[in-house]
Amino acid sequence: MPAMATKPKIPKPPAPPRNAPIMLVGLMGAGKSTIGRRLARRLSLPFVDADEEIEAAAGLSVSEIFARFGEAHFRDGERRVIARLMEGRRQVIATGGGAFVDDETRAAMLASGITIWVDADIEVLIERVSRRDTRPLLAGQDRGAVMRALAKARAPRYAEAHFHVMSSPAPPQEAVEAIIAELTNADLL
Repeated sequence: MPAMATKPKIPKPPAPPRNAPIMLVGLMGAGKSTIGRRLARRLSLPFVDADEEIEAAAGLSVSEIFARFGEAHFRDGERRVIARLMEGRRQVIATGGGAFVDDETRAAMLASGITIWVDADIEVLIERVSRRDTRPLLAGQDRGAVMRALAKARAPRYAEAHFHVMSSPAPPQEAVEAIIAELTNADLL
């Protein structure tokens, strides 16, 4: 009898600290900022969008940083901003789509935060990102093709998050409730 192929198991991240920041990761368009704001309000915690913090620190939009300095420079700044955000009081942090893909940033987030992969069906993501023209990785590209490639490349990294919640097709509040249930069950609230 031939041996059956098995999928490699993703190592389980270490248990997060109980009062750690709650960090939402996932592809652009998954709803991290929308869900994060609602989650923070529901938990009476501050909310911060990492991309907005990066823009404030740089005095430039994410698109301008990409255009002037490139993605590597942006990721370096993103790593520093996320490290700073994790040092403060407990809060809900929506990260950019590529933050958790960076090995150093992901390791820091897994060690010091509660990471939640906010996921959505690829067709929903494509429709959502098509509403705005501010996504530097999609500029001048076939959005569907880029999103499918990003989903395929990044999903194994996102799967390393402590928790996984779907954000579609349900309203954002359902994702908020699912996150609260996961955190409650894990005794992290």
